[in-house]
Amino acid sequence: MASTDSPNRPFTLTGRQPLNVVLRPGSPAEAAFRTAALEPGFEPAHELDLQYLGGKTLPQLGFRLVYLGRWSAADRRALDASLPAAMSDPGLNDVVAQYFPGQTVRSTFTGSTARRDAVSTRVDKPEVESLVRHLGPADGAVTGLLLPRGVVLVDGDVTSERGLAGYHGSLHVSGRTLYYAVAVYSEGTNGIVAFDEPWKNVCATLYHELQEVRTDPDVEDAIRARRSPDATHFLGWYSPRGGEIADIPIAEADGQLGLVMKEVPLAAGGTAPVQLLWSNRVGGPEGPATTS
Repeated sequence: MASTDSPNRPFTLTGRQPLNVVLRPGSPAEAAFRTAALEPGFEPAHELDLQYLGGKTLPQLGFRLVYLGRWSAADRRALDASLPAAMSDPGLNDVVAQYFPGQTVRSTFTGSTARRDAVSTRVDKPEVESLVRHLGPADGAVTGLLLPRGVVLVDGDVTSERGLAGYHGSLHVSGRTLYYAVAVYSEGTNGIVAFDEPWKNVCATLYHELQEVRTDPDVEDAIRARRSPDATHFLGWYSPRGGEIADIPIAEADGQLGLVMKEVPLAAGGTAPVQLLWSNRVGGPEGPATTS
């Protein structure tokens, strides 16, 4: 293969060792050669690292998508392809795997459905929980609710018109726990806009929320327990000084969304729009692992 380097410019490895092996993508052998790197624009901040506080975690995560109201077929196709691809990508999952030593990190997409009933122009938490309760369990899969264009998401005094893009939570119904995540259709001044197409903003938001369901699914129980001594026992991986795995990077980006919301290459080919997650091993946001 012809070199693209100038003949007068010395070849450099930029801190990486030469690679003289062939590796199966996603294999333990490939993982041994991966290079973890702090994303450009950040300094290590290990004081914000996640701690395991004893609560439930979900290394094997199933999820379904429910499109509410009117959605374009193109947006649905893009999300149905990109979000599952990102959630199952070996490089991205390598970042999450550090929190599940000795366990397999796996995601299963159980499919999507559309509910074309009219949706309120403002959807609050009681309405979200009512929808989740009505949809019921889906073989243990987390329910991802996608609000249509123009609908405002409300959580107490906070709204998507003021920067709320989504959240995750849980309900206890008839002895079962129903986990869910909800995302607003982020465009204009509604939600968080970081990409050139709204569906990409939705994809990054749901990636954020689903990874938090995986690492800290019962945070809603901790919130309900409030100041009870048992409240923190519901928490899984959580930073007492920063929050959940996806909250810390976006807070540390300090408004520079492009530092953490990126279209990243996938092992299977193509790219997906995601929000980078916090990595204890680098003390900051880490992109998908690459080989040395």
